[in-house]
Amino acid sequence: MAKYIELTNSNFEATIGEGVAMVDFWAPWCGPCRMIAPAVEELAGDFEGRAKICKVNTDEQQDIAVKFGIRSIPTILFFKDGVMVEQMVGAASKATFAQKIDALLA
Repeated sequence: MAKYIELTNSNFEATIGEGVAMVDFWAPWCGPCRMIAPAVEELAGDFEGRAKICKVNTDEQQDIAVKFGIRSIPTILFFKDGVMVEQMVGAASKATFAQKIDALLA
């Protein structure tokens, strides 16, 4: 099974710059973040080779969180070719995330 991509300042732009990417902004102490974590991991396998499923630990990568104005977590951003096209705040189902990714891949 594929694993999600852990994003940092050094790989963020290169990773999301091409194709479709879902980026989950989270923190280890965040209950709702932990609740959606299994779904995010499953999506990495489901979309392997078609879309990038990524996570940003906001405690460790505060610069990225500030850049995108992340005020609440979990916040999930969807990118297409490096451009943010959608934002979701709060926990949602795996199916909801998959629908958003599928729409961007269409």
